[in-house]
Amino acid sequence: MSQPVPMVEIWRGPFLESMHTGHAVICDGAGEIIDAWGDPDQVMLSRSSSKMIQALPLVESGAADAMGLTSQHLALACSSHEGAPMHTQRVRAWLSTLDLTDDALRCGTHMPYDQTTHDQMLIAAEKPCQFHNNCSGKHTGFLTLSKHLGGNAEYLETDHPVQKAVLEAFERVTSETSPGFGIDGCSAPNFAGTLHGMARAMSRFAASPEDSAEARLHRAMRLHPELVAGENCACTDLMRATDGKAVVKTGAEGFFNVIIPEQKVGIALKITDGTTRASECAIAAILVKLGVLAADHPATMKYVNAPILNRRGLTTGYMRAAPALL
Repeated sequence: MSQPVPMVEIWRGPFLESMHTGHAVICDGAGEIIDAWGDPDQVMLSRSSSKMIQALPLVESGAADAMGLTSQHLALACSSHEGAPMHTQRVRAWLSTLDLTDDALRCGTHMPYDQTTHDQMLIAAEKPCQFHNNCSGKHTGFLTLSKHLGGNAEYLETDHPVQKAVLEAFERVTSETSPGFGIDGCSAPNFAGTLHGMARAMSRFAASPEDSAEARLHRAMRLHPELVAGENCACTDLMRATDGKAVVKTGAEGFFNVIIPEQKVGIALKITDGTTRASECAIAAILVKLGVLAADHPATMKYVNAPILNRRGLTTGYMRAAPALL
């Protein structure tokens, strides 16, 4: 099957109003496909869902140990955080240990996604800094690696030692030669690969020995789900709901990656229209299918059977996983 398959349905009353299609692959510890929907060979950009791969050189190079990074630092290096104080305070402190300031970052600024922080800054007429950027943890990891490697300030250039190391790690864990890259929202190169390659990479993380760089990263993410995203975010909600059995990491344009160490399984998912609501629903349904997420857990119901409310707060319909995923 090479065409995307229906994955998420939007119902309004008794009517099927909309449908989201997509592709997904589940790989075992050997990188072989054990289940798939759509086209496993579809070449895609995994966006922020691949941050644990981008963080691999930080650990493998010895930079993390040389700088005394903790599991919280490693979780932030893999994060798409909300810009709440628990995130920004840690990023700023990390930068200070490198004798750097916000100016060293190259991710750009945006208002924090955390609603409380966002509102407080608006009331105080405060402008955001780069450490509010949801990718500032990843970028501080890049700066840490750059310092360790003796790189220059422009750590996002593709010929910089940092990005050369990221590309090498990406091609090694996916077992593919990347056909190229796109520039992410945070200005970092985002290397392309097949959906099978990405699921293979996640299964490699899942099957790696306890003392490996891969295991250190996925363990940090499972230990600190609140740092990987934030309160009321799908990644944090679903990791907590699985009791730490799975790493769940989203990426822009409807991408998700999952690592399940106990089963030595990796998952990659892409919703073709790039809709976040659909990718959250689909990945939660697959986690239920694999037995790591309870079907009746409140987090499951929040994403798999999400009520659609109108402006009066009335339930007018539901978002549900399509039969192909159930």
